[in-house]
Amino acid sequence: MTAIEGATVLVTGGGRGIGKMLVEELYGHGAGKVYATARDPRTVTHPDAVPLALEVTDPASVTAAAERAQDVTILINNAGASVRASYLDSPLEDVRRDLETNFYGPLLVTRAFVPIIERNGGGHILNVHSALSWLADGTPYSASKAALWSQTNSLRLELQPRGIAVTGLHVAYVDTAMASSVDAPKADPRDVAVAALDGIETGAHEVLADDTTRWIKSQLSADLAALYPQLSK
Repeated sequence: MTAIEGATVLVTGGGRGIGKMLVEELYGHGAGKVYATARDPRTVTHPDAVPLALEVTDPASVTAAAERAQDVTILINNAGASVRASYLDSPLEDVRRDLETNFYGPLLVTRAFVPIIERNGGGHILNVHSALSWLADGTPYSASKAALWSQTNSLRLELQPRGIAVTGLHVAYVDTAMASSVDAPKADPRDVAVAALDGIETGAHEVLADDTTRWIKSQLSADLAALYPQLSK
């Protein structure tokens, strides 16, 4: 279990959406300092947050952020992208972009901050996955989130002896700008943030933030047709 009260936390993608709510709720949970990163740190609006420029796919940017935030004990890898590319028809660079942002980006950030967290006495990492980690949607986005889920599971085992716990957050559609064009039930980003932070404080390995996510997880041991009914036609 990891106490948020008094902790120093870094949230990637902290200027909008779930990241913005995480920053707000972290201060509500008594965090001592929150670094909120964004490509453009001017988008970080919380008055108490420490804005920090970060492009998670750029090793130099990640290194610069780590040099600035040497007091971090909790890392939240929230930044992500959804290119919505087609496996067969899109340029290959578009297919790669989801993987670069959603898989390699969190890995770069984690590799930079693990020594810092360890040096500060241990702490916690939370990676934001997706319900689409378990349900292919026809795009590389779900593949990138599935890969991140696997990465998280491996890192959890590797980091446990080093005093760093790892939580994976899974969530379906959230009422943010990224899902603004989606006509489907959406979770409140504040509810997602609260569930994520509760997971950190209780030491949960995984947080399933909504009913859709919980249903998808429950179907993983069933026949593929349970998740892909079109296969039964």
